[in-house]
Amino acid sequence: MFKTYEKYIIRNFINKFITISIIFLSLVIILSILEEISFFKNLEVNFLFPYFLTLLSAPITLFEMFPFIFLLATQFLFFDLFKKEELNLLKSNGMSNLKIIKILFFSSLLMGMLTVIIYYNAASKLKFFYTDIKNKFSNDNKYLAVVTDSGLWLKDEIKEDTFIVKATNIKDNYLINVIIYKFDKNFNLVRTIQSQKINIGKKIWLAEKSIVTEKNITDQIINFEIETNFDQEKINNLFSNVSTLNILELFDLKKDYENLGYSSDEILIHLLKLFSTPFFYGVLTVMSSIIMFNFKKDKSLFFHIILGILMSVIIYYINFMFSSLGNNGKIPIVISIFLPIVFISIFAIIGLIRVNEK
Repeated sequence: MFKTYEKYIIRNFINKFITISIIFLSLVIILSILEEISFFKNLEVNFLFPYFLTLLSAPITLFEMFPFIFLLATQFLFFDLFKKEELNLLKSNGMSNLKIIKILFFSSLLMGMLTVIIYYNAASKLKFFYTDIKNKFSNDNKYLAVVTDSGLWLKDEIKEDTFIVKATNIKDNYLINVIIYKFDKNFNLVRTIQSQKINIGKKIWLAEKSIVTEKNITDQIINFEIETNFDQEKINNLFSNVSTLNILELFDLKKDYENLGYSSDEILIHLLKLFSTPFFYGVLTVMSSIIMFNFKKDKSLFFHIILGILMSVIIYYINFMFSSLGNNGKIPIVISIFLPIVFISIFAIIGLIRVNEK
């Protein structure tokens, strides 16, 4: 059972976390609603529709801000403890600096687990609904790309013609074992194109050797060009929004990518980030606590806000840099995720030694 003063610290920490989360969520909604209103300004939709879409997308954006919210919540907790001189009262009840940090660390760890298991899965589903609804109003709605057990499927529209593309594999700039069906505006089959390999580096695809069937006549054509709206970059972008998938769906998609021969590095990085999230929250909380113990207690609230923002920016860019290196294959994926956490943990351990001496 928790003692009264332990409950007091945990309750205040959670209150600070919720308060700051509400503030950040409000900012996200305000900024996002302007973008949604701009997107729908020339479309005939209910005036509440942009607000509805904003509410669907805001939770996943807030999830990405949670590391900095934990950091700020810790700072504001200690600011109140210093301001009300409650820290000395806690110490008189047998609580050391390390014990306070320990309580906050395990609280962050537990809250992190709940945010990943419950909050993230719910927020990703809302993001999926947001993407699905908004795509219906986008120019890209006529394009479709999915990965199934049978391979990669693409749907494209050029003028009044519809193209259905199936490939069993994708390697570098090439689709492997490709069948393309071309339909007219009435969805009557016009042409079938089969090729072992098609270069998709540009939007004008190049089938090096292809078998083309049209009006029951089959020809073998060398270097057959196919006009599309897709190239390798566009296909990559269509599969890059992993935040719309919950954890189980991410595992399924990773398996499909590997069967297709498509790189699953981005999904693996996202999964590793999710699994390391609770510990990352805990380490940030410890780091923030150490910094607060090492600053003078008479610092203003404005100073702590600026300090929190500065720390958040530094940590964000460190994570972004290592994630980019992992995505590009410059460093192993596991290192790209865990090395920043190791660095922060080392600083935290060094700081804990100093805090314990006070």
